[in-house]
Amino acid sequence: MAIEVVTKDCTQLSDAELAEMADICVDGPSRFEAGLLSKQAEAWVLVTLVRESGLKGFSFCTLERIGGTPSVLIGLASVKRTAKRNSVLKAMMHDQFKRAVMAFPDEDVLVGTRFTTAAGFEAFKTLDEIVPRPAHKATGEERAWGRRLAKRFGIESGSYNDQTFIASGDGTFPLSLDHESLDPASFDPAVVALFKGVKAKSGDSLVAFGWAMAEDLAKLK
Repeated sequence: MAIEVVTKDCTQLSDAELAEMADICVDGPSRFEAGLLSKQAEAWVLVTLVRESGLKGFSFCTLERIGGTPSVLIGLASVKRTAKRNSVLKAMMHDQFKRAVMAFPDEDVLVGTRFTTAAGFEAFKTLDEIVPRPAHKATGEERAWGRRLAKRFGIESGSYNDQTFIASGDGTFPLSLDHESLDPASFDPAVVALFKGVKAKSGDSLVAFGWAMAEDLAKLK
């Protein structure tokens, strides 16, 4: 059965869909329940649902301008641990990129989210100038972007380190993009090292962003 992707307004989410989303979270480390997911539906504009014989992944997201810069922001997201989870993640991101080019034609678009492990970076495979990244000293503007995103994700300034891009938690699993790779052995050790000190169970996360370039997005039209 082919993978099907739908992005719609969060106001259109049904109780049955929220229950499906909660089932995915229970299978993963977050264990978020429908009540919390319902609150996320109130906090975000859009939700992307990926199906293949049932729901296999979802992400809360929004398209907006931050200080005039076109942005795709991804909040709480989770991919079910199946043999096709990498394909589910790819389909989910592809749909959001398509919406980005429709909303912001002929513009570079910033894509930002929060990760708890290096596996999350698989969502950024097609992006350029990813921050943070190994062997790269973030510029002042890049650190400023990290602070803007942290604020947008509701992270208190005192719990965010703009040098490491790590946000310390409050003891609950962070509202991040949760994905477990099929091939973790292939990760660059330097990327894995970015998460040294990130304790997801304590609520820690890494704020990350990259750029979807206009010429690449144009190919999706």
